Amino acid sequence: MLQTILKYFDDLTISELYDVLQLREDVFQIEQNCIYKDIDDKDKKCYHLMLYKETELVAYCRLVPAGISYDGYASIGRVVSSSKYRKEGYGRQLMVKAMEKISQVFPHLPIKISAQLYLQKFYESFGFTAVGEWYMEDEIPHIAMVKK
Repeated sequence: MLQTILKYFDDLTISELYDVLQLREDVFQIEQNCIYKDIDDKDKKCYHLMLYKETELVAYCRLVPAGISYDGYASIGRVVSSSKYRKEGYGRQLMVKAMEKISQVFPHLPIKISAQLYLQKFYESFGFTAVGEWYMEDEIPHIAMVKK
């Protein structure tokens, strides 16, 4: 049974924050072999969406208010799913919940994301369209995408 939790940063428990940071480190730094500043000042201004399978965090993203990552756009960032459960559809379930929650938390705002290029089709399936050319971010190809 999956449990969906959405909390503002100040409301996260220490255990939830640990789970989030551990999952992000496991995937973004270790699995993708990418050294970058993951813990940034944005986390403190965001909502954090977590999908738990029993007591294990299986997928996560943060919902970013307008003006933090992009002027005039809300954003979904740090989208991640556990490699242990990658083929079970939790990433897709996370995005369904993220789209639902972001429209509740930041109604009437368009959404802009910086997607890893290999996930472009995945995000297009949620109504995002690419804007501009792809670019390198932390040595990984990315593309900006928007959803009105």
